[in-house]
Amino acid sequence: MGTFAQQAANSGSIEVISTFDYPGTGNLTLPQKINERGDIVGIFLDSNLVSRGFVRFSDGSFSDPIVDPNDTVGLTEGRGINNSRTVVGDYAASDGNFHGFFLSGGTFTEYDIAGAASTLVHSINDSADFAGAFSLTGPNGIHQGFVSVGGTITSFSVPGALQTFAYELNNSNQLVVGYYIDGSGIVHGYYRDASGALHFPIDPSGSTATILFGLNDKNWVVGRYGDSSGATHGLFFVPPNNFFTFDFPGSTFTSLGGINDQGVICGRYVDASGIAHGFLARVRGTPPTTPAGTEMKTNVSPSLLTPLDQSPSAWGGAMPAR
Repeated sequence: MGTFAQQAANSGSIEVISTFDYPGTGNLTLPQKINERGDIVGIFLDSNLVSRGFVRFSDGSFSDPIVDPNDTVGLTEGRGINNSRTVVGDYAASDGNFHGFFLSGGTFTEYDIAGAASTLVHSINDSADFAGAFSLTGPNGIHQGFVSVGGTITSFSVPGALQTFAYELNNSNQLVVGYYIDGSGIVHGYYRDASGALHFPIDPSGSTATILFGLNDKNWVVGRYGDSSGATHGLFFVPPNNFFTFDFPGSTFTSLGGINDQGVICGRYVDASGIAHGFLARVRGTPPTTPAGTEMKTNVSPSLLTPLDQSPSAWGGAMPAR
């Protein structure tokens, strides 16, 4: 059983339910999101580091590898799933850019933000609203986060950020979570509230890089952060400023990717040989929390195609976290 790294007596815990791997020798398993049915979408990398999407269904069975038909370079990622089992994600093509996709009933639908060279779709909710990021100039350019709610796209960036990625919005559209890279190249979490205000930075004490990946309708947020020792810890964040950490037993790398309303979490850990494995865990009771540092808040909703006045040379690679 795994438990909270920070835990008060009788106040709550995270308990590991099971571990899993996408079938195949040497595969790295990277779960991303979980729906209310318990279906998990994710990414696996084979022994040649070819990237494919997958769904692990609630009965423990796996889908065939998800490969976008336009993927010509061996990189398709399953990123989000809703209760109707619509899967979203991204793939790389011969043009050198990322493109989004929707997969429903075995049918792929390609998706690109108008005017963008590179588009990433990271999540979808039960109303088919979705979140992601785009770049006007390509995968190594400046990324802005976006949400599509009721068919209306709104883009946004944390002020002064070199990159802003949106990872999930919940069913109530009350929160969007993700991460950004500041002017010094440091990674921080943020969330965007229902009014459009951005709250940042979200950093546990001692963090050298914080990423927020997923949330549920209770506004419970999960992700990970790294510390100065090189260890990476799972992160559970409760807005506006409380968090606790979870470490998979015996591992120095734990990442929490998604959480549903029942408090079931999907994540991964890395073993001593460097192999990533998926796991399911459950929140029990009322989690203990530790106040986070002071945050800033700003209302930022730039127009969709307004370029940011920031130099892409300050951040050499924009491959989004997974």
